[in-house]
This record gives sequence, structure tokens and C-alpha cells, in this order.
Amino acid sequence: MADYPCIAIHGGAGTIPAAQLNPQDTEAHHQALRAALGAGWAILARGGAALDAVTEAVAALEDDPLFNAGHGAVFTSAGTIEMDAAIMDGITRAAGALANINGPKNPIRAARAVMEHAGTVMLTGAGAEAFLRGQNLTFMPPSYFATERRRAALTLELNRRATGAPDTRSDADRHGTVGAVARDAAGNLAAGTSTGGFTAKRPGRIGDTPIIGAGTFADNASCAISTTGTGEVFIRYTAAAEIAARIRHAGQSLAHAAQSMISELATQGGDGGLIAISPTGAPALPFNTTGMYRGFTGPTGTRHTAIHREAFR
Repeated sequence: MADYPCIAIHGGAGTIPAAQLNPQDTEAHHQALRAALGAGWAILARGGAALDAVTEAVAALEDDPLFNAGHGAVFTSAGTIEMDAAIMDGITRAAGALANINGPKNPIRAARAVMEHAGTVMLTGAGAEAFLRGQNLTFMPPSYFATERRRAALTLELNRRATGAPDTRSDADRHGTVGAVARDAAGNLAAGTSTGGFTAKRPGRIGDTPIIGAGTFADNASCAISTTGTGEVFIRYTAAAEIAARIRHAGQSLAHAAQSMISELATQGGDGGLIAISPTGAPALPFNTTGMYRGFTGPTGTRHTAIHREAFR
């Protein structure tokens, strides 16, 4: 059994098509993924906790406007930004989740505050904001989250709907989430996920990200998982918890359980992917879309990243 720490991350299963991703943008995404891996690995390398590593890795992705979370979150059909996030500790199954929030600079840190201080698992709406205002969190004005790239995407989608034109959007326009899973040197697991949802989503819509057992899950006995994709399908099939159940009760390997789940979801309209890590530190990163921004560290902290179906760098 391996006893080394490891972290895996994703920046969403909706990637820009390979033919449209120029070398500069390709390198920018790889650099962003490596930076997030580095933020998490720095904690694991000094013997830190998986929960801390996941928090820092996801926060790094939230800070980068390339990804649909935090600073790069997409707009709802009403022109607002509503973000979801969740985090889970594999030691105790403690979890914290938030839905439809706008204010905390890093929703993943806000979700962790819920887990550690709210006495509940999930908060939303005005009650969530009131609680979070009392925590040691950095808040930003709405303008911080509203990038021109995401506003342009909203305009295009609203115009398409108004004209009745066919939906020819790429995976990059339909999906977008960030997440991290980690195993620390003590053998403990953790998972965290954060998202803005999808462009022009119905206001108030909640996807799988903050639903424990659907988009986020961690248990030392089985695995840690963060998903990305068609949230409604991942919720209905309790995707993350189902993978853990197949490991615990059917004796499946993480790689087999994760890949088979992603394949089955595809038959039900569930486009997307996931990252997972086992109690041994072995990662799995399956997806059924054109690509998934993803990466993981090896035993020595070497960072490996990929975007489409090419080999890891």
C-alpha cells in the first residue's frame, strides 16, 4: 500500500475544443492547473492535512478567471452570479456546503466555515450571508466576480434562446466547476468543489456541487470525489456516494468504480467527469466529454496536467 500524499484537481469537464485552444491559452490553463496543484502540494509536503490542501487548491482555481468558480463564475439568465461550494473531511465525514451565494471571495473557504462553525451542513440565501459575515472571510463586491468574458457568454446564450436557434454550444459553454481531492501523509482524505453553475441557468438553481454524496464526497474508508458536469443527473444518481458504495460493498477498485459510473451517467444524459483518490493515494480522473481540465501529483510532488485526451504533461 502506498503511503505518500497526493492531490488531484479539476477545472471543469467543459473544455474549449482542442481546435479552438491556441498555444497561449493552452499554456495558460496548464500553468493555472500547476499553480493550484502547487498550492495544495505545498501543504501536503510539509505534513499538512488533506483538508487544508484541498481548501488551498480550490481557492487558487477560484481566484483564476479562466475557471467557472469565484472570480470566473458565470451569470444566471437574470444577469446575476450565484455560486455553490462544498467541502468534506474523510476522517469524520464532517461537511459544509453553500448554495446561491455571492460575496465571499472564496466560496470554498465559506463552505469550510459552515462545516466548522455553523452547526449544520448546508446554508443558502440571506441566512448564509448573515452567518458568513460573522466569519473571518474576505468579501468582494459583485463587480469582482463579473468578468467580461462571462458577460459575453451570457449575451450569446440569451440571444440564441430568443431566436430559437439550435444549441450548438461546446462542452465549455455547458459545464464548469473546479475541485480538488487529496490524501495526506497520515492517510486522511478530503474533497472540495466550487462552481458558478452554467451560463444562463435559472436563478435559484442548485447543482450537484453542494450536494454531499452527489458532487462532493470524502470518506477514509473508500475515497474522496469531486465531480463536474450535468449536475441534475449527478444528483439523481448520487454519483459520488454510488462510487464509494461500489468500493465498500462490491469490492470494486476506485478506477473501475469511477469509470463505470461516468460511463453509465453518459447513457442518462450525464455529461461530465470527476476526480477521485483512494485511501492508498491512487488517483482516478475519468470523463465522458471532449476534455476535462485536470491534474495530479506523483509521489515526489511532480505535477501532471492535461486538458483533452492527450497524455499528461
